[in-house]
Amino acid sequence: MTPPPATLPTADAALALIKPKVRAQAAYTLQAPEARRKLNQNESPFDAPAALKDAVLARLRTEAWNRYPPFSPVELLARLAARHDWTPEGVGNGSNELIQATLAVTVGEGASVVSAVPTFTLYRLLTEVFGGRHVGVPMTAEFAFDVPALIRAATAAQARVIVVNSPNNPTGTPFPEGGLERLLEETEALIVVDEAYQDFGGLSAIPLLAEHARIVVLRTFSKAMSLAGMRFGYALAHPAIAREITKAKLPYNVNRVTLAAAQAALDARELLEESTRQVRDARDRLARGLQGVRGLRAFPSAANFVLIRCETHPAAEVYRRLVEQHGILVRDVSGGAGLEGCLRITAGTVDDVDAVLAALTAIFRSAP
Repeated sequence: MTPPPATLPTADAALALIKPKVRAQAAYTLQAPEARRKLNQNESPFDAPAALKDAVLARLRTEAWNRYPPFSPVELLARLAARHDWTPEGVGNGSNELIQATLAVTVGEGASVVSAVPTFTLYRLLTEVFGGRHVGVPMTAEFAFDVPALIRAATAAQARVIVVNSPNNPTGTPFPEGGLERLLEETEALIVVDEAYQDFGGLSAIPLLAEHARIVVLRTFSKAMSLAGMRFGYALAHPAIAREITKAKLPYNVNRVTLAAAQAALDARELLEESTRQVRDARDRLARGLQGVRGLRAFPSAANFVLIRCETHPAAEVYRRLVEQHGILVRDVSGGAGLEGCLRITAGTVDDVDAVLAALTAIFRSAP
């Protein structure tokens, strides 16, 4: 085996070929220490049931691994459509790639994409990679969506796309009732609603699909369906819009293992719904407990996590002590716009919730 070169050539000339907007961006990355309790990525605390895993393995034994997966998994798309009373022609499958594909077919040089901030940073990153301009509209001090401000910003920027993450990550805020209807009526943008956390709370935009062609709904199996490791999601849209989004997806974008896991998860829907209920209960237990910890403020959440603001202790110090003294890993989001002093805590098991509450109580009782 040839050893790697001791030195590499300068990359300046090659880097000059990369778009300046891309070079100016920070990549979406996550570096986190190991900890006994992992409450930093909004994953389900419950692994997929053994019966689901067995079903996936059984299905895979009959599959031809030397063959590409179906170009379009017709049976799976039909099941997803039936789940939401929608047409299979309006369903597309993928993962975060669906966000990328939707923006790829709508955003060109100078085009504006509006979203609330703070929110999932991938929307801004991809918008600028495609040459567009991201317009962030601050949420209120209580982390509520400011619908009139979103409309004003979209109108002023002649936005092609408005992205709504509901419930919003990292705040947990659901979009208000009637808000999507206002966006559709008072702007001309395509409304992309990312519902990664909708199984845990908030209203869904799916009922609006039957009456509005300017709406795309994104869903995932990563959270409530316990399949974060399989990377499966899907989009629901008017068939004409779904066809255009498909043009930006890579062929064979979902492998056979993931397709089998998605089928098995739909078969195990009742079991997974019970897990989702337990997560909602754990979130509510966490939210109630945080109200009793002096020195921090917890914000209401409809997702599977709770956002806190550290008021008497630096967030970085609280994060470090949780890891080093208590073996609990949460997400430090304090560097985000409007998130000064904030940490995001995933609702794990009841045991996880009680452990993080005890740890935070001990930390905030001590001197900063």
